[in-house]
Parts: sequence; C-alpha cells; structure tokens
Amino acid sequence: MILEYANVLVFLVVAALFLSVNLLLSSLIRPSIYSEEKLIPYECGENPVGSPWIRFNIRFYVFALIFIIFDVEVAFLLPWAVVFKELGWIAFVEGLIFIAILMVGLAYVWVKGDLEWVRPEERYGQGD
Repeated sequence: MILEYANVLVFLVVAALFLSVNLLLSSLIRPSIYSEEKLIPYECGENPVGSPWIRFNIRFYVFALIFIIFDVEVAFLLPWAVVFKELGWIAFVEGLIFIAILMVGLAYVWVKGDLEWVRPEERYGQGD
C-alpha cells in the first residue's frame, strides 16, 4: 500500500530539492548592492510622484469583490448552459433558482448603494 505512493513522495522530494537549489543559486549569483533606481517603486516606466502609501476608499475594494463574485457565478453558468439539453427540466429549474439567488444578491447590493461610485454623505443623528 505504501509503495503505491512512493512516486508521489519522490516527486515531492525532487520538487523540494529543485526549489532549494534554485533559491540557493539565485542568492549566490544575484548582486547584493542595489542602485538608487532599484529601490524606487516601479510605475510603468514613469517616475513616481508622491508617496506609494496613499489611502484608497474602501468602495473600490467592495466594488471589485462584487464584480469577482458575479463573474465567478457566470463561470458556473457556462458549463450548465453547454450541457443544458441533456440535463432536462430539473436542471432548468435549478438554473432558474441559481439565477434568482444571484438576482437577490444583486438587488441587495444595489439597494445598499454599493454599486455607486459616489455615495451621498450619511448624516448621523438625522431621522433617528
């Protein structure tokens, strides 16, 4: 039984040795003194202006996460659509339920206002 997994063990050992040897060789070969140009942040060949540590609004990250979520859901629908005729009516109903769940999620983020780039300032203490 254990001999059946020997090829996996050999593969892992060879991979670990390969990684170790390459890291050791690269640390020996690379230059250890960096120039002034190597220490600045790279921005597509342009000289950077200002500090790279600026604050971004969290809205950009939320918008990106929402896009990724719905993009992955579309990737789940593609294989379903390819074999749709062989699956039958039960798969059609399951697909409709899946799309309905996506629509509820889209309606939620829309009502919450996360799809707007510029949101009005929320004023606390008004309308309590």
